[in-house]
Amino acid sequence: MKFSLLTAILLSILFISCKDKPQADVPQATTLQETTPTFQNKGHELVYTMVQKVGNYDSLAKKKDVVYTYKYQTPDGKADVSTEKYLFDGELSYGVYHQHERTLSELDGAIEQGYNGREYWLRNKGKLLSDTTQLKRVAFNRPTNFYWFTMFQKLLDPGVNYEYLGEKTIAEKAYDVVKISFTTSDEKPTDVYQLYINKNTSLVDQFLFSVVDFGVMETPYLMHLQYEEVDGMLIPTKRLYKKSTWNADLSEEPWIEVTWTDIKFNNGLSKADFES
Repeated sequence: MKFSLLTAILLSILFISCKDKPQADVPQATTLQETTPTFQNKGHELVYTMVQKVGNYDSLAKKKDVVYTYKYQTPDGKADVSTEKYLFDGELSYGVYHQHERTLSELDGAIEQGYNGREYWLRNKGKLLSDTTQLKRVAFNRPTNFYWFTMFQKLLDPGVNYEYLGEKTIAEKAYDVVKISFTTSDEKPTDVYQLYINKNTSLVDQFLFSVVDFGVMETPYLMHLQYEEVDGMLIPTKRLYKKSTWNADLSEEPWIEVTWTDIKFNNGLSKADFES
């Protein structure tokens, strides 16, 4: 399956908000790099420095796998809560939804969905489901959730373009602003990120993103991030997002909240754990 990055953009998050729209693309392959690359420009160098600060893909891959609790909470009180499991080799993905008021809410009881490297699958009450519409939802959620977890590391993938937009001060904090876009073989428009990299910490405190596949270009979303140190990695475990402008102005809409908790690496998962 071909994916065009940005967050995928993503997110099971955005799929939930625009659930009748087609799936966004997220690139699957990641090149592991131990050596410092030749930088395209200042923006590229800033992103590289940021990734080394949070932990690069080599560091992530050495942890083999991850298990954590994912929660997506909307202002109307509805939520999804799942246990997520990823195997970094092959980007295999599994999620069991204990609560799914926003994802496949028509199904009763816990649902399991997975990607085993060959196909996407869905199980409810011990029974494999073959409904094509439901499986399309799985085909969005699995790579998208994986992508969000590895997003910063993937910003050093081949085909990523960087543009330094200058400095900006927000709430008395100084930022370097870097635009991210993506090269595709079909020359179609791609998603766009605008990273606000804190000049003091080298971390992305917030970023704007568009979602071409959802027709979201003129009105981007603004994502605020809070980090947690887990096994030597800085993970953005709390995310708040809402509609914004390309000047990072906030709308009056309430925040949507996404949290990752109980993150554990090196759980001894194998490819068999992702089979249907």
